[in-house]
Order: sequence, then C-alpha cells, then structure tokens
Amino acid sequence: MVGMVPVGGGAEISVQSMTKTDTRDVEATVGQIEHLAAAGCEIVRVAVPDSAAGGALKEICCRSPLPVIADIHFDHRLALAAADAGAAGLRINPGNIGAAWKVKEVVRSCRERKLPIRVGANEGSLSRELEEKYGGPTPEALVASALREVATIEREGYGEIKVSVKAFDVFTSREAYRLLSARTDYPLHVGITEAGPELPGTVRSAIGISMLLLEGLGDTVRVSLSADPVLEVRAAKEILQTLGLRNFGPLIVSCPTCGRTRIDLLSLLREVEEKLDILPGKERLAGCRVAVMGCEVNGPGEARRAEIGIAGGRDSALLFKRGEVIGRYPFNEVVDALISELGRSAAGGE
Repeated sequence: MVGMVPVGGGAEISVQSMTKTDTRDVEATVGQIEHLAAAGCEIVRVAVPDSAAGGALKEICCRSPLPVIADIHFDHRLALAAADAGAAGLRINPGNIGAAWKVKEVVRSCRERKLPIRVGANEGSLSRELEEKYGGPTPEALVASALREVATIEREGYGEIKVSVKAFDVFTSREAYRLLSARTDYPLHVGITEAGPELPGTVRSAIGISMLLLEGLGDTVRVSLSADPVLEVRAAKEILQTLGLRNFGPLIVSCPTCGRTRIDLLSLLREVEEKLDILPGKERLAGCRVAVMGCEVNGPGEARRAEIGIAGGRDSALLFKRGEVIGRYPFNEVVDALISELGRSAAGGE
C-alpha cells in the first residue's frame, strides 16, 4: 500500500509521476501535485536532495491530495526525516545510503510505519564492478544490481518492496524486466528512463511500457518526459486505456484534417478536451467514443462507431449520435451541445 493506493497483488496498475519543482518551495510543489491529481495521477514522487527539502516535506505531505514518495539518495538522515514527515513511501538504493547500520535504521523506520520501499537500477547508476562483470549496462547487470539492493533490505527482515530496472533502450528494459520477474514476486515499477522530450519520449515510453504490460509485467507505471509532468500522466493513462487495462473516461476520436476541412478543428478539439476533463461523472463514460471530425461529408460515417460526435461543415457543425445526425449548431455552440448530451449520459440518462 502506498498510502491508500494498492500496488501489486492483482490491483489495478497505478499511474504515478514526479514533481519537477524545487521541493523547498512548498507552494509550487503542492500546486504541481494538485495539477497532477486533477489529471488522474495516483502516486507522486518528490526529490529530497537536502535538509531544506526534507524540512518542507511535512507540509507537502499534509497538503498533498496524493500519497507522496520521497526520493532519497546518499543521506540516510533524509530518509529518516521523510518517514517522520509523513511520506507514504521511500525510493532509495541501499547501496548509496552508506554503512549497514544506516540502512538498518532506515528499514526499521519504514517497518514501524509500514512504508514501502522502492529499489531499482537504472543503466546510468550501475556500479563499475557490475558494468565490468557484465560488459556494460546489460539486462543481467540491471537485474543483479536491483536484487543486490533488495537483498540488503531483506536481510533486515522487511519485505514491503517494489523493484524497477529501467533503461533508455526499450529492448534492454524488456529483457531486464523479464529476467527480474522470473526471480522475484515483488511488485514491479515500470518505465523507460530518461525517455526524452515530449514527442520522442512519449513514443519511446509507449512502446517500451506497452511491451512490458502486454506480457503481464508491471504494477505501477511512470512515463518519464522532459516536459510538464501532467503530460506524463496523460501519456500513462492513454497507454493503459489503449491496452484495455484501465478505463479513465471517454475516448476522443478525431480526424487528422484534410483539404475538405472548413473549421479550426484543432481549437475545437482542445475545447472538447478541456470540457471533458472537468465533466462531472466522466468516469461513468469510460470507453465512450467521442468523435471530433473535420467535415460533414465523412464525419458521421468515418466515426460511426463513436457514441457521439461533431462533424464540421461550411457554416455550421453537425452533432451526431451513433452515426445519426441529431442536430446542427453554430460553431460556437456545438461543443456545449456535445457536452450537454454527455452530461446527461454521465448522470444516468440515455
């Protein structure tokens, strides 16, 4: 359990992200967590690089709408402070915490509070010894590193552990998680490390994470982008929904536009997205296809499997439902008409 969020053991695959603010800035950090929660994030991680960040953590945890995992490296005192501050879990690597007695103190603190610990290996953080032994950041090296860290915690008699073995290369990641899952039953935190800017990072993460999830590997997901963390959450949700593993709300079907388009489809699409995001009861519309099409010639036809949708015309827009036109509206009214229909459905109407 990460706060009230179950991970592993048959629970739904949870979505998480990490704040990109200075953790010492409580207002900025809490504000970003609130945006992540509104986007559908379920677990949030914050970096705790120094005592000032550790001092801010208590207020952040108190005000956060999400369970907070403290990301700790090198200083066991920060891990102890995070546990005292109300963190719902820790992300540590015992190997860089220091002497055995320091690790023992951290594990004891987690045991007293039943806080889960995530350990893992990234290809950029492997020890020189393991790189030399395995000839680089290979899947075998990643797994050996992660299991070495797990064994350190297990020696202290504690087993509330999640494990990750992330690489930039999607095939290295896949093989590492395959090997890891064959050697442990601990829940797996999956993702592609340092995936890159918004577009290439999203594509790389979607490919790498999907390969894992389709093999049944993964209990919690983080998409790592050099971008707004809200985009990480949206990407993770889209991956899970596309694979049929979670349903978060309506699915938007939209055309790429062409020479027949006579409307500003992209603005219309953004308006639909924004209003769907705040639609009360949208979770009751899970799996509902909402189409936004650029022309009235092919709109209802091409999107006939959509439950409801808009098709742009020359001077107005059509609203159609299950392939049948149910109204014609001025452009500045059609989105509200669409949302009104969806609102009735979400409220239990037809």
